[in-house]
Amino acid sequence: MLPSLFVSHGAPTFPLTDAPARAFLEQLANRLPERPRAILVISAHWETATPQVTAGAINDTIHDFHGFPRELYDIRYPAPGSTWLVDRVADIIEGAGQTVRRDAARGLDHGAWVPLRLVYPDADIPVVQLSVQTALGPDYHFQIGRLLAPLRDQGVLIVGSGSFTHDLSSFREYFHALNAAAPDWVDQFAEWMSDAIEQGRVSDLIAYRDRAPHARRNHPTEEHLLPLFVAMGAGNDERSKHLHRSTTHGVLRMDAFAFGGEA
Repeated sequence: MLPSLFVSHGAPTFPLTDAPARAFLEQLANRLPERPRAILVISAHWETATPQVTAGAINDTIHDFHGFPRELYDIRYPAPGSTWLVDRVADIIEGAGQTVRRDAARGLDHGAWVPLRLVYPDADIPVVQLSVQTALGPDYHFQIGRLLAPLRDQGVLIVGSGSFTHDLSSFREYFHALNAAAPDWVDQFAEWMSDAIEQGRVSDLIAYRDRAPHARRNHPTEEHLLPLFVAMGAGNDERSKHLHRSTTHGVLRMDAFAFGGEA
């Protein structure tokens, strides 16, 4: 069975950088037990009040950033959509009492296409994106993951895409220092989170903002960590595996995890 995954997608320039996390993602497909039937990606860059899913026949590539090199804007990831997966996701979430909006016009933001382009560069696996509801917090997203866990039995790769640490105010100071060492406040938070994940301390993780060191400094807002909770929930209490750890730009930990399955 496929695991659910959490990956860190880094700065928008990530596709153009020679970084350990990029090399990891380029080899990740070889570590998975099978080729996915479809991919459901939960990206930090689509925040909505209630759940929404992309529903187009072909996914447009959204360049949701400004002021970066021209070659970034030339990248396209025209993965097909999946009516079957849209209907399954909507049925599952609506079965739990929520309404799901299908958005046929929206494509994949860079939180989705950046990692997927590295893992599956041919863009030939159907992709559906699910939005996050930032105001509802970690436990809500963990429960969404629980609901979606049965999709793994149907060949769906569930990918939470965010950033293990994400303090943009500090990132601006480190932007031109790709390989800068992480300051202590970044590593202390990341290692606390890693230990809690590997030990299955779900209640601590859900309460991370009060329990993890430097939590609010590393995540002034929560949207970039919430995809982790969806992936955790979709792991359905199976074992976790810390697939990768590295740092880019000093303050962006690029860690990745698998929950359940084989990787």
